Amino acid sequence: MLGDAGLAGWRCGYRVDRYELDFAFPAERIAIEVDGWAWHSDVERFRHDRRRQNVLVLAGWTVLRFTWHDLTVRPDTVTAQIRAALVRTVA
Repeated sequence: MLGDAGLAGWRCGYRVDRYELDFAFPAERIAIEVDGWAWHSDVERFRHDRRRQNVLVLAGWTVLRFTWHDLTVRPDTVTAQIRAALVRTVA
């Protein structure tokens, strides 16, 4: 989806500290996380994601979170939000 939208510079499974991000634009410090009900149904996983997000934000990262529904039903909105975050970091 990112490639089809003409977005470049992203990496899948990018590591920051001890955390692995779903997708990242490392140069711009933008993390893309895809949240699903199955993964977050466990309390400790939910807590882990919140701690991870706080570490990333404090390290200067912008974290964008999307659901599987967003990716499959609203891909244009997702890519528009990612593009807006990329433009913001360059400005």
